[in-house]
Amino acid sequence: MAKKSGVNSRTLLQRLRDTLAEDGDGQERLDHITQLVSESMETEVCSIYLRRDRQTLELCATEGLKPEAVHQTRMRVGEGLVGRVAKQASPINTENAPQTKGFRYMPETGEELFSSLLGVPIQRLGEVLGVLVVQSKDPRKFADDDIYALEVVAMVIAEMKELGAFTGEGEAMTAPHQRAHLFKGGSAQEGAAIGAVLLHDPKIIITNPIADDPDVEKKRLSAAIDQLRLNVDDLLNASRNADKEQQEVMEAYRMFANSRGWVSRLEASIDIGLSAEVAVEKEQSATRARMSRVPDPYLRERLHDLDDLSNRLLRLLTGQGRATGDKVPDNAILVASNIGPAELLEYGKNIKGLVLENGSVGSHATIIARAWAIPMVIHAENIAREALNGDEILVDGDQGIVHLRPDESIVGAFKDKIAMLAAAQQKYAAIRAERATTLDGTTIGLQMNAGLMADLPSLESSGAEGVGLFRTELQFLLRNSMPKRSDLADLYARVFSAAKGLPVNFRTLDIGSDKVLPYLRAEDEPNPAMGWRAIRVGLDKKGVMRMQLQAFIRAASGRPLRIMFPFIAQFDEFRDAKAMLDKVLHNEERLGHAIPSDVKVGAMLETPSLAFAPDQFFEMCDFISIGGNDLKQFFYAADRENERVRRRYDTLNVSFLTFIEQIAARCDLFETPVSFCGEDAGRPIEALCFVAMGLRNLSMRPASIGPVKHMLRKTNLEEARDVINAARASGEQSVRRAVVEWLKER
Repeated sequence: MAKKSGVNSRTLLQRLRDTLAEDGDGQERLDHITQLVSESMETEVCSIYLRRDRQTLELCATEGLKPEAVHQTRMRVGEGLVGRVAKQASPINTENAPQTKGFRYMPETGEELFSSLLGVPIQRLGEVLGVLVVQSKDPRKFADDDIYALEVVAMVIAEMKELGAFTGEGEAMTAPHQRAHLFKGGSAQEGAAIGAVLLHDPKIIITNPIADDPDVEKKRLSAAIDQLRLNVDDLLNASRNADKEQQEVMEAYRMFANSRGWVSRLEASIDIGLSAEVAVEKEQSATRARMSRVPDPYLRERLHDLDDLSNRLLRLLTGQGRATGDKVPDNAILVASNIGPAELLEYGKNIKGLVLENGSVGSHATIIARAWAIPMVIHAENIAREALNGDEILVDGDQGIVHLRPDESIVGAFKDKIAMLAAAQQKYAAIRAERATTLDGTTIGLQMNAGLMADLPSLESSGAEGVGLFRTELQFLLRNSMPKRSDLADLYARVFSAAKGLPVNFRTLDIGSDKVLPYLRAEDEPNPAMGWRAIRVGLDKKGVMRMQLQAFIRAASGRPLRIMFPFIAQFDEFRDAKAMLDKVLHNEERLGHAIPSDVKVGAMLETPSLAFAPDQFFEMCDFISIGGNDLKQFFYAADRENERVRRRYDTLNVSFLTFIEQIAARCDLFETPVSFCGEDAGRPIEALCFVAMGLRNLSMRPASIGPVKHMLRKTNLEEARDVINAARASGEQSVRRAVVEWLKER
């Protein structure tokens, strides 16, 4: 039978506040809460389950079930009705629990006596911390007021758990943010670093979840919303000169900030006794729950706008959050859910490492981390929620592993690893001015990749013989509007000057896939990595590419110029791009601008199709750069952003090395210089194998030049090729094992 009227939420919150104010340890507080809720809701049972880890719930307090089950009964998230509440982050309300799909009988609790069940998630900002449950013997469908009251109590429990109010017996009740944690993510940039956590978005701590005076809380909320609206208006005014899409986003922000329904829901939560901050978090949690269930990308984006507004409002209410202009600590390791290139550059090169909950191996943040030669780990799930500013943290970019608050034994081993790396760098510095000549007399050209002016000092310190790839998209990604031709020309001119006569290969704008310009309408593509990107955008948006080509020419100011076009898949694309360059050169000369003394035009070979282009392509192309990262993903049909598949395929696989060998041979036939550009070029064993396959130029991050040069100078290339050929003839899938064993023997 249904209960017609529900519990009074405000009365329940007032009683809960008094209970939490009483002396006692964490277990006593939880026990008092279960007693209070059971009495207030007129149920025989109230239980609190808290997460002891990412996959397990632990019964931590109960009124009505067998007391000996506390800290003994555990279930996996998704298991039973309680586990389903945690997994789905939504209530379950049933008058006949044993007959409800998914029910799991747990005899040690004695719950077989109880028929009806109401369970709600204990969650904070989208993270489920546990489940609050009430049960009754009589069949009973709980009223909406009951569900609402229980959700409010669950939210207060979440806030108090975050404050450490429930520490005590049982792993689920250990103090938050104190235990050591190991996060296994993905490697975006090699290296190792030890330091202290610097959170990009520091946690907002709420110490007063239950308010004494609703009127005072509403006045605080009103003042913060007024300020929020002023801030949004300022942002909207600043975007007047932006494109239509940006203005639409800011208009949506203003619509939400002025939404009477949003404000009314916040005030209603305050009326029942919540503080203004918790009222905002309550609405924000509901928004995030809706975001996870909405399939339409446009609606998800609008809900994200509302979520962002809630964050801004919380910062105004609490005065907490990231302060701009603060000095970055000397040993800071930046931790964030995600971060854009402009935000990352604001921190400067002072940070020692970067850890993201999301991110990708090809993102612009990753490009910057590589330019700075700092270790970076992506997909470290939930680290931004677990870490606190100042926590000790170890970042292993080689393995994609992060240790948070590690024990002394791990710290000691990690310091030994860093010391070994430092000693190796000193050894490499001694051969900085030497050529990469193998024992049997083959000299290999080693160049560096760059994308920022800050990279250029590495030309001299690394011993690079030039810039094999200068990425130009960062200057477009860091702005809110299309850069001016004069600004680009000035930047490229400074690159020429910093290179001091060494060659620089400027790659034209490579956007699309995971690099989207904020002022260029994004295409909704099912597979953007294989979609409208790079040269395809350039040939369609001729005005943008023409402007960039003009900037290159003017920056050269009579000096030699090297340009390469990205993601060429067929000869026609290269021919059309080169024809555009020729036309721009002619027009620049006609206008009286200085023409480069020599122009070399190359292509990036990133799709297998280009290796089989007509002979005319290799005759027309001045040089070719193999874009290893993209070529591998298309060669193996393995998404480079998908950790489950990208690591299945070895760079030293026989088929891939044979393909590289074929490319090198065809380029040699037409005397077209070819290099390998990408992270694999900076790995000594891979670099050695590429050279053995016939490549004579490699381009990599500056920090990799020393290790690669050291390897090549100690190796006989003919012997290496014999080892690789023997491994290929044996039927091995990869030559790695054979090459590594040969190197160990030597």
